[in-house]
Amino acid sequence: MSIPHDSQRPDPDALLAQVQARERRAARGKLRIYFGASAGVGKTYAMLAAARKLQLEGNEVLVGVVETHGRSETAAMLAGLEVLPPRAVEHRGRTLAEFDLDAALERHPPLILMDELAHSNAPGSRHPKRWQDVEELRDAGIDVLTTVNVQHLESLNDVVGGITGIRVGETVPDTVFDQADEVVLVDLPADELLARLKSGKVYQAPQAERASKNFFRKGNLIALRELALRRTADRIEDDVRAYRVEQSIADIWKTGAALLACVGPNPGAEHTVRSTARLAGQLGTDWHAIYVETPALQKLPAARREQILRTLKLAEDLGATTAVVPGRDVALAAVEYARSHNLSKFVLGRSRSSWPWQTPHIKRLARYAPDLDLVEIGAASIEAPANPGKNSTGTAWGADAAADADHADGYGERGNDGRGAPGASGVRLPWQQQRATGYAVAVVSSIAIALAAMPLLAWLDLANIAMLFLLGVLLTAVRFGRGPSVVATCVSVACFDFFFVTPRFDFAVSDFQYVITFMVMLAVGLITGHLTSGLRFQARVAAQREKRSRSLYEFARELSGALQTEQIFDTTRLFIENAFRARATLLLPDADGRLLPAPAGVTLDVGIAQWAFDNAESAGLGTDTLPASALFYLPLVAPMRTRGVLAIEPLRQRWLLIPEQRQQLDTFAALAAIALERVHYIEVAQNALVNMESERLRNSLLAALSHDVRTPLTSLVGLSEALAGAKPPLPDAQHDVAVALHDEALRMSAMVTNLLDMARIQSGEVKFNLQWQPLEEVVGSALRASGSQLQSHHVRTELPHHLPLLRYDAVLIERVLANLVENAAKYTPPGSTIAIGAALHGQWINITVADDGPGLPPGREEAIFEKFTRGERESAKPGVGLGLAICRAIVEAHGGRISATAHAAPLGGAAFTFTLPLGTPPAMPELEAEPETP
Repeated sequence: MSIPHDSQRPDPDALLAQVQARERRAARGKLRIYFGASAGVGKTYAMLAAARKLQLEGNEVLVGVVETHGRSETAAMLAGLEVLPPRAVEHRGRTLAEFDLDAALERHPPLILMDELAHSNAPGSRHPKRWQDVEELRDAGIDVLTTVNVQHLESLNDVVGGITGIRVGETVPDTVFDQADEVVLVDLPADELLARLKSGKVYQAPQAERASKNFFRKGNLIALRELALRRTADRIEDDVRAYRVEQSIADIWKTGAALLACVGPNPGAEHTVRSTARLAGQLGTDWHAIYVETPALQKLPAARREQILRTLKLAEDLGATTAVVPGRDVALAAVEYARSHNLSKFVLGRSRSSWPWQTPHIKRLARYAPDLDLVEIGAASIEAPANPGKNSTGTAWGADAAADADHADGYGERGNDGRGAPGASGVRLPWQQQRATGYAVAVVSSIAIALAAMPLLAWLDLANIAMLFLLGVLLTAVRFGRGPSVVATCVSVACFDFFFVTPRFDFAVSDFQYVITFMVMLAVGLITGHLTSGLRFQARVAAQREKRSRSLYEFARELSGALQTEQIFDTTRLFIENAFRARATLLLPDADGRLLPAPAGVTLDVGIAQWAFDNAESAGLGTDTLPASALFYLPLVAPMRTRGVLAIEPLRQRWLLIPEQRQQLDTFAALAAIALERVHYIEVAQNALVNMESERLRNSLLAALSHDVRTPLTSLVGLSEALAGAKPPLPDAQHDVAVALHDEALRMSAMVTNLLDMARIQSGEVKFNLQWQPLEEVVGSALRASGSQLQSHHVRTELPHHLPLLRYDAVLIERVLANLVENAAKYTPPGSTIAIGAALHGQWINITVADDGPGLPPGREEAIFEKFTRGERESAKPGVGLGLAICRAIVEAHGGRISATAHAAPLGGAAFTFTLPLGTPPAMPELEAEPETP
C-alpha cells in the first residue's frame, strides 16, 4: 500500500517559487567553484584544464585573474588562453596589479576565469572582495570559473584556525559557496601534497621550508581534507534535496542515513529517544524526533502531554531536530514528514495493540512506505513509571484516547494553569465549564428540535424530521466537539422514537424498519460528529499557525522601522507579551559587556542573565541550567556578537516545552538581536562618518598650518644661526640669546615637521621606497641622528648575527627608531640605559627599544599611540604628542604592528616593540672567483 495521491501532490506555491528562482538563475551567469583542502592540491590547474577543454570545443574563454605562484606546470596551462590586462593600483608606494572589473564588463566574455575567490582587492577598488566582483560579473550574465580553499569559508574559518593555529583574514560567505551552480572537489592525499611541497611544486624552496613547519603539517592536511570532504558532501546533500523538490519526487533517496524517531505518550518514549541518539552518533548522521498529535491524542491528560513535551525536549538536548506534527493518521503523517525531509530510517519503540482489531504502527508504516527502513527498539530493562491518571495505557505512540470533549486550544493548553484537573479549591476551569455547557446544549437542542417539529408532523415526512435532528447533531459537533455530538445523537434518536414513531409517546417500536432508521441515524450522527470534530481540530491548528505567522510578520515589520534601541525594547516586550502571554524584559550590555540593571519594578536574577549572555546559551526555567528559576533567560545572539538577554516570565510554564512555541520564541529573539545589531552599526557608521570628517578637517588644518608656519620658521632658524656666528662675535649675553633662539626654532621646526608628516601619512601621499636591506644599517643611522639627545644615556644594541634582509623604507624606519630612542631618552633620567634588540618570531621580526626608567603610566599602553597624547599629562618636557602616532602609522603602513609594555624585563622600564614581516628575500648572485695571476 502506498500513500494516497493527494499527499504527493506538489505545493503550488512551492512550484511558483521554483519557477521564479529558475528564471532568476537563467538571467545570471553560472558559477563553478574548484574547491580544495589547501593550496597546492591543483585547483588552479584543474580550472585551467577545464578552460582549455572548453576553448577546444569552440567556446570563448577569457582569463581575468590566475595566480601561478611560480608553478611552471600551472603557468604552462595559460598558453593559448587570452589574459585580460590587469589594472595598476598605487597603494602605499607600491604598484599593485588588480583585476580590471570595468574592462571585463565592457568586454563581456561568455566565460571568465577568476582565481582565488577570497582575495581582498586593493583600497580604491569598486568592491573590497573579489567574490563581490564575481557577483557583479554574474549579474551581467557572465559565467565564472573560480577557486577557493576550505579555510576561506566563513563558517569554517575559526575551525581551521583552531586546527592549524593560523587564522586567515580573507573569507568568503557560505551563501556564495552554497548558491554556486557547481562545486568541483579537487582532492589530494596528504602524503602526495607533502611530496609536491618538497619538490617545489607548491612554493619556492625557502617558503616551502617554512610552510612545512607550520601550516603544511600532515595532521593539519588530513583534518583540512576531512573538512573539505564533509563540506562538499553537505553541499551535494542540499543539491539532492533541491532536485527532489523541483522534480516533486516523493520517494526517499537513501543517499544518507538520517534517522526519524517517533515518540508518543508511552513510558518507553525516552528510551526510544536515547537509543536513536546513540545510533545517530554511531552512524555519524543527523536525526529528527517528532510527535504526531491527532484529535484523540489531544485529549490525553495534562500530565501525559507534558511527559511527551519533556521527551521532545530531551531529544532536542541530544541533538535532534524536533517537531509536533498535527494529523489525523499517525503513520501517514510520519511518512509525509520523512519524505519531505528525505529521512530514510524510522526508529520507534516496540508497540503492542490495545485492541485486537488495531494494527500496530510499525505495520502501517511498512504498508504506507515499503521503501523505508524500520528500526524497532526493544523495551528498556527498567522502564520509567507511567504517569497516573485517566487513559494511562496505549500503544507505542499511544492508543486512541477516549475523552468526552475536544477542549484543547492550539496544542492542548487547558485553562490558565495548564493542568487537566481542577484545583484544590474545586473551582471549575474554563474548559470544564465549556464541556458541561456542550453536553447541556446537546440535550436541550435535541429536545427543542423535537418540540419544534411536532406541529409540523402533518406537513413533513418522518425522513425530513430525521434530517432536522441530524442538522442539530452537525451544529453541536461544529460548536462543541465529539463528546456533545455523541450525546446529541443519542438524545435525537430517543426523541425521534418517542415523539414521532408510532406508537407515539412511547419507546416501543411497532415496525421493525424504524429500528433500521434508528441505527442509521445513530451511525450517521456519530460519523458526522467524528468528521466535524476532526475538521474543527485541523481548523484550530491552521488558525494557530496563521496566528504565529502573522505575529512574526508584524514583529519583523515593526522592527524594520526601528531606529533606536528604545523602540526595539518596547516592540519586543509588547509582541512577546501578546504572542506568548508572558511578561518580557530586555537586558542590554554596557561597553564592558556587563548587563545593565533591569527597569524599576522588574524582579529577575541578573546573575543568571549574565551567565546566559556570557555563554550565549539559554538558562533558567525549562533548561538544564538553574531550572528552578521562575524566568526563562534567552540570549539575543546576532551574527557578530550577543546583543542582550531576553528575560521571560510565562504565565503557563509548560509552553516552553512545546517545540513550535520555543522555535517561534527563538525566531523572535533572532529578529530582535539582528535589529539591535543593525541599530548599533547605524550608530557606529554615524560616529565613523563624524570622526572621518573631523579627522579630515583636522588634517587639512594641520597641513595648512604646517605649510604656512614652515617658511617663517626656516627663516628664523637661518637668522638665529647667522646671529650666533656673526663676525665680530656678539657679547656673551646676546650670543646666549641667539643660541637659545636657534635651539627653540629648531624644536619648533621639528614639531611642524611632525605635524606635516602625520598629515601626509594619513592622507596616503607618502610614497614608500621599499628595498631589501639589513636592519643593522638603519639602527646605526637612527642612533647617529639622535646622538645629541643620547649624550647622557648608555645605549646598548643587541642584534643577533645573520639576521635576514628585510624589505622596508629605510628613511621611514629610521624615523621610527629615532622617535622611539628619543622618546626613551626624554622620559628617563640621565645615566639610564637604552637597549635596542631584535628577535625572529615565526614569519615576523620583533624589534624592541627598552629602557630602565620609570616605565609607562598604568593603563596607558595603548592610549599613548594616539595623536596629541603624551606619556605625562602635565609635563615641562617639549613635544606635542605626535612621535608615537607617527611610529604607528609608519609601522602599520609596512604591514606590521607596534605595542608598548609598561614595565618589561630585564631592564624593568618601558619597552616599545614593533614587528615587520620577513617575506622571502631575493636570491643573492654568487660571486665568481677571480683568476689567480701567475
